[in-house]
Amino acid sequence: MQRARVQVGLEVFLEQGLSSLEGKRAGLITNPTGTDGRLRSTIDLLYASGRVRLAALFGPEHGIRGEAQAGEPVADARDARTGLPVYSLYGQTRRPSPEMLQGLDALIFDLQDIGVRYGTYASTMAYAQEAAAEAGLLFVVFDRPNPLTGCWVEGNLLDPAFASFVGVHPIPIRHGLTAGELARLLAADRGWPEPVVVPMEGWQRELWFDQTGLPWIQPSPNLPTLDSLALYAGTCLVEGTNCSEGRGTTRPFELVGAPWIDPFELAEDLAGRGLPGVVFRPAYFTPTFSKHAGQRCGGVQIHVLDREALRPVELGIYLLDALRRQDPAVFAWRVSADGRHVVDLLLGSDRPRRALEAGAAPAEVLSGWDEEARAFRERCWPLLLYDGSCGW
Repeated sequence: MQRARVQVGLEVFLEQGLSSLEGKRAGLITNPTGTDGRLRSTIDLLYASGRVRLAALFGPEHGIRGEAQAGEPVADARDARTGLPVYSLYGQTRRPSPEMLQGLDALIFDLQDIGVRYGTYASTMAYAQEAAAEAGLLFVVFDRPNPLTGCWVEGNLLDPAFASFVGVHPIPIRHGLTAGELARLLAADRGWPEPVVVPMEGWQRELWFDQTGLPWIQPSPNLPTLDSLALYAGTCLVEGTNCSEGRGTTRPFELVGAPWIDPFELAEDLAGRGLPGVVFRPAYFTPTFSKHAGQRCGGVQIHVLDREALRPVELGIYLLDALRRQDPAVFAWRVSADGRHVVDLLLGSDRPRRALEAGAAPAEVLSGWDEEARAFRERCWPLLLYDGSCGW
């Protein structure tokens, strides 16, 4: 394989080293997306490198080798290839415990974040960064691209009262930061020690993932393509309803619907709302698992025609409104085991749901969100690590 246009932080570390990690015992938080540009595993490369003494592995949602479905608990284990202990951060605990960190000097984070607040990898990083700060460990991020570019910032800021594992910090839904930049923001906002970020070489903010020359490894079993991820910031909101977001199909987060929906009516409704960058095709689909498994659903497939024009968060709010209006008597909001509305956790507030229930137009729900995103841009400007022609 030819060398990619972008070198990820892992490759920069392997070529140049890092004096603060030399000879240190380190734990590694990673998953199958942790590879170099030739698809060689971070685990295997670090274990054999001699640049750091790899002593433990930590797995986020879906597991260290990507073996678990969304929401499926993962147990502690031992890695078959290296013999290292593997501690699950998506099982009995989602934070590294003092026992897990015992004997370590540093904690390294190296996996592909998705650039969306709901993504649990960012939450895992935040919890791990906090645990490292409490234990006095060096926290290191091998940086990787924001796959949705580092240009677009969209959505409201999370209200801390609605913090959860799908939103741990007041950032917009589509935040525009790399994992390393986000770690710098977390440290600045929460008073943690400054993380050590090994930056990429060759990445600029305007690059989508498929422009980096890096191989695409789906960051989740339900994000098979860059298009599905581009829509995810909006269509993931459907998880907070009793409609299907396409899990259990070959087009998760691109197909949306439910057994009671007329796909032609839904497509016509959405087409009339003037949403940029997408078209809506009437579709039937039958999920093999998750919501409505084995039932034929009517709905739409959302096709991305212009990803630069696409505003997925705006799309998500209009989609919730359209789905609810299809049949308000059958449509329902999902409630979590602790009694909270799932959509409130995703949106970081209960105001959007309450506004839609009261009959507010989506434009009213979205009012003020651009100002919140603009203020976030100003807050992050001093923390950015990369330039680009799109500005910030």
